[in-house]
Amino acid sequence: MLRGLRNGVVTTRWPARPDPYADGWRGPATVVAPAAVVSADDANRLAALCPTGAISVQPAAAGPRRIHLDQGKCILCGRCVDARPRVFGWSHGPGAAALTRGSLIVPEIPDTSENLNRIRNGLRLRTAALRRSVHLRHVDAGSDGSEEQEIAALLGPVYDVHRLGIFFTASPRHADVLLVTGAGARGMIGPLRRTFDGMPDPKLVIAVGTDAVSGGLISPSYATTGGLGEAVAVDAWLPGSPPSPFAILHALLLVLGRLPAREETPQ
Repeated sequence: MLRGLRNGVVTTRWPARPDPYADGWRGPATVVAPAAVVSADDANRLAALCPTGAISVQPAAAGPRRIHLDQGKCILCGRCVDARPRVFGWSHGPGAAALTRGSLIVPEIPDTSENLNRIRNGLRLRTAALRRSVHLRHVDAGSDGSEEQEIAALLGPVYDVHRLGIFFTASPRHADVLLVTGAGARGMIGPLRRTFDGMPDPKLVIAVGTDAVSGGLISPSYATTGGLGEAVAVDAWLPGSPPSPFAILHALLLVLGRLPAREETPQ
């Protein structure tokens, strides 16, 4: 009791108020110099830096080759940042989730405004009935356990997901949002789909972590499907190995229409 009185309120006010801890959290790697490649040999060396194949180099119509990094495959190992700090760096803040898989590629491959508006309006219509009472069901489809620790932290006094009207439920029949972690173990595809089918409409799915987005280091393999996109319809893709509790909160509020979508920058 005395410690509680000394510490005062430790619960974050994010997103209603800025939180320096949330803004300073390290996210997936990003490209800081997209046109830094000048030769084919250099392109091959850069691509070889990433153990999951997240780095690619595409010839530009005019000028130098352009570097792209798929954050959906980034496991935050830091090899690219250490080897080529003038080309790669770390992203910061909780806003790592995207509503389309292609939006995780940086620099962003431009999408049509019509398609993005269609996705946002569709989510807005589907989540209008949920209002301020949202229930989550979590399914582990072959995770290493790190994402589960971050999800569990949402129930602690610092993040206190209940303050946002978001609660966990043990039954898919009471769930509005499905959080899925893991690389898509083939033995879990059936249970995952049964969970998804058992949820009432409207229902939303968030792929939590790089394994869930793309399979991570252990995919493709005989035991995994390489992410969850083929198993269930995913509404938000959240990279990270693992993503922070703030990033998971951001993804939840994003699909619920309480935060603006990540902006795509035309190239």
